[in-house]
Amino acid sequence: MNASNINAVFYADTYHPIQAGSIDGTDTLPHDRAIYRALLCSNAGLYDPFGDPKVIGDPYCTVFVGRLSRQTDEEILRKVMSKYGRVKNLRLVRDIVTGASRGYAFVEYETEREMRRAYEDAHHSIINDSEVIVDYYRQQLMPGWIPRRLGGGLGGRKESGQLRFGGRERPFRAPLRPIPYDDLKRLGIPPPPEGRYMSRFEVPSPPRRRSSHGDKEDSPYVKRRSKDGEEPSHKRQRSPADRDDSSHKHRRFYREHSYDKDDSSHRHHRHHSEHSYQHKKRSASRDYGS
Repeated sequence: MNASNINAVFYADTYHPIQAGSIDGTDTLPHDRAIYRALLCSNAGLYDPFGDPKVIGDPYCTVFVGRLSRQTDEEILRKVMSKYGRVKNLRLVRDIVTGASRGYAFVEYETEREMRRAYEDAHHSIINDSEVIVDYYRQQLMPGWIPRRLGGGLGGRKESGQLRFGGRERPFRAPLRPIPYDDLKRLGIPPPPEGRYMSRFEVPSPPRRRSSHGDKEDSPYVKRRSKDGEEPSHKRQRSPADRDDSSHKHRRFYREHSYDKDDSSHRHHRHHSEHSYQHKKRSASRDYGS
């Protein structure tokens, strides 16, 4: 990889504490003490991403909103995020002692389509004079995830001394040095995807569920039902009693109109016979010169 391709990047599909602390995803040693803490939690299984009682809602319909202003409350955030879809739940994380905002929140939408709209359009938007970042809900969707309070997470600022790479805001840079494949394999770190790097200006797509029921409900091609839950009458399946009654009516109608039908057929046959007789008579007269 040469220096001319400095804009080539890649993103993490799974989380590894050592890799997250590396600017190009190829380091094999931790860079700060927080990485040791995250590595301990990961190896010992001390963190359960599904064990947080405060987490509610569908992770595929939820976005993470970070770098919020301390003056941004739930009402302001809901009003802003409602521009991208119908907000179902909103949780602004606050300090457990003071109650002050910690600068990030989780917003759940009604459907995945609305979540993706917010994911694409709300990133780097301005809320209360603060440029926010928007990402998908990695806690339950990214394998191996370790939160920032335990030394993990993604992003961060240089002043914090806990920079983490591989996310939307700070992707991995394509390596400019040889990749130590053997060491990465020994540590369980996925190697960089050589030949499949993305541009720094491309937006990585969030994970998709195998079958999105939310998108089906939102699709215009869904079979609509009436308000009481019944199908339209022209599509409703008839019961055996309805079919028997319909057959009975059809037979009765046929019997009532069978005479007219036979009489019409008889008149048509008689007219055709008379026409044939007259035609033969004229032909015979011409043959005999009369």
